[in-house]
Amino acid sequence: MTTTTGDTTQHTPFLGDTVKNLAVGTPVLAGQYRVELATGTWWWSDEVYRMYGYEPAQVVPGPEILHARRHPDDQDRVIREAVRSLRSGHTFTCAQRVVDVHGRARTLLVTGQAVRSERGPVLVGQVADVTPLQHEAVARAAQRSVDNAMATTATIEQARGVLMAVHGVSEEDALTMLTERASAAGVDLRTTAAHLLAGLSGKERLGGGAATRVSRILASVVPVKKTRANDPLLTRRAA
Repeated sequence: MTTTTGDTTQHTPFLGDTVKNLAVGTPVLAGQYRVELATGTWWWSDEVYRMYGYEPAQVVPGPEILHARRHPDDQDRVIREAVRSLRSGHTFTCAQRVVDVHGRARTLLVTGQAVRSERGPVLVGQVADVTPLQHEAVARAAQRSVDNAMATTATIEQARGVLMAVHGVSEEDALTMLTERASAAGVDLRTTAAHLLAGLSGKERLGGGAATRVSRILASVVPVKKTRANDPLLTRRAA
């Protein structure tokens, strides 16, 4: 099987907008490929070689490389989508996990379409290494978890401070009061604390009846009830 440097830009499905929308400033490696079906000739741009861990023209591109570098948990998704494109003439886009020659896992976003040429049908498309986007997504999710944890801690601390002030109890006893009420109401600790703070959010000062008012607010903590319209049993009966 040989390679060719034929033009891959004509009729190539445009992956650029998709990658730009996903990347939001993150550098993403993108390249092109071409497969002449009549001769079995494959061509990769330099970027695609590097996605698989090779130097440009170091190996002969082909289905053997795709299979060898496929992630063990993935099937030949790209090949299946390419076959569908050949049959339908429609553009395809799919993700494919690979393991490059250095053992690094990568996620590639592949687009392609079958077009006609003087030498018969040709599959052309683009490939983008979106692995950095996955890493950023994990980092963002981790940061959200940290932010949520900090917000939860701050809410509980404020509610505990209120109980300490109005009841004259220790930090431990104030936390116990919150925990016991949360358990009795069947809700989490943050929800209980937030409910207490929301009940005290008005401009009215606590005054002499502070302890009574706080106790009344805590006693009103209840789980959020689901509406009967969302009851799947009722939905089935109505059907």
